[in-house]
Amino acid sequence: MPKVTTIKEIFDGMPGAFLAEKAPGLNAVLQFEMTGEGGGAYYATIANGQCTVTEGVAPNPTLTLSASAADYIRVVNGELNPMQAFMQGKVKMKGDMSLAMKMQQLFRPG
Repeated sequence: MPKVTTIKEIFDGMPGAFLAEKAPGLNAVLQFEMTGEGGGAYYATIANGQCTVTEGVAPNPTLTLSASAADYIRVVNGELNPMQAFMQGKVKMKGDMSLAMKMQQLFRPG
């Protein structure tokens, strides 16, 4: 699978990578705040076995994930371990931490 090079690619591809069978009954809003060059704000709404992605800021996200665009691209491409990135402060999360732990299972790897 080709590696992603932009934040937009990640979020454009997110609905297609969503694994509905791993999210029965899940209703959540994941806010992504990507900083630095090529960054931006996006949120993924997971409801009724569907995932939709919208550019912008959600009013009441279940979980907010913040990272530099460069670091998040490295995480998605498998070049940076998500847990290590979190422990090193490169990825910050606030909100439902149990959802944060499930995130990797909800999406097919790039």
